[in-house]
Amino acid sequence: MSDNLTDSRIVYFFEAVRCGTIRAAADFLNVAPSAVSRQIGLLEKELDATLVERHARGVKPTDAGQCVIEYFREQLAHRDDLLSRLQELRGLRTGQVNIVLGEGFVSDLLSGPMQTFCKHYPSIKVNLDLGGTNDVIRKIGEDEGEIGLVYNPPQEPKLVSRAIKRQPMMAIVGPKFPRKHVTSMTVHDLAKYPLAVTHASYGTCQMLQAVEYAEKIRFDPVMTTNSIAILKQFVKSGLGITVLPAFAVTTEMEAGELYAVDITHPILADAEAHLVTRTGRRLSVASNKMLQMMTAQMRAFR
Repeated sequence: MSDNLTDSRIVYFFEAVRCGTIRAAADFLNVAPSAVSRQIGLLEKELDATLVERHARGVKPTDAGQCVIEYFREQLAHRDDLLSRLQELRGLRTGQVNIVLGEGFVSDLLSGPMQTFCKHYPSIKVNLDLGGTNDVIRKIGEDEGEIGLVYNPPQEPKLVSRAIKRQPMMAIVGPKFPRKHVTSMTVHDLAKYPLAVTHASYGTCQMLQAVEYAEKIRFDPVMTTNSIAILKQFVKSGLGITVLPAFAVTTEMEAGELYAVDITHPILADAEAHLVTRTGRRLSVASNKMLQMMTAQMRAFR
């Protein structure tokens, strides 16, 4: 094992694991696949350890490789910490905030804290990445984002919730739905309607699956999607109903396009909106400012 560690070689290894294949990493880094393989080989020689297992479908890190990945992520976090301190000295004149969020939070974020933040800190860039519950948890845990907005996440030791608010799952219906006669519904009532839901990687779908298991019933969605916008349009078009927290359709409710009906079930009633960061991560000054505004101004947490 060499006494030296060439950090630049870790980038090639990290991207190969992140992208899943040597070729995909080469495309991302804009180099030849042989260059990626060569740098990984040299890194393995330096460390006297096998870092990747090669399979027909790509590469996976070994236990030693996972240690190197964790080291590299810590180095990136330390770099971000340094940039944050320098940013503070510059008085928030430069910098970037990285947020990973479920689509249901978008209108809430843009109509409130984003407007305030952009007004007060016009030179700070904000990056928004959409994802399902599993995507948000993974990206925040792996430092691909600083702040996460996620609906009813499972327990995850890598994450800490900075704000939590109960936000029940509701039946989202259109103007023609007989709301005067149906002011609330049971999950058995819900199963009688044409239903559109998100994919299984989303917290909303995972809760419906939990209800199915608890009540020994079966929902039979006529449509599944990874888009909240499509769910809303499904209901607006009169094709059926969907299930979402009310904050996800606030704009449409104010316009009289959609309505929320209570569903009487403890699993759905106890759902929560979470604002999360990685456990132990020190946020940049700009990200801390954004987090404070999100906690105070978003409907999901009021």
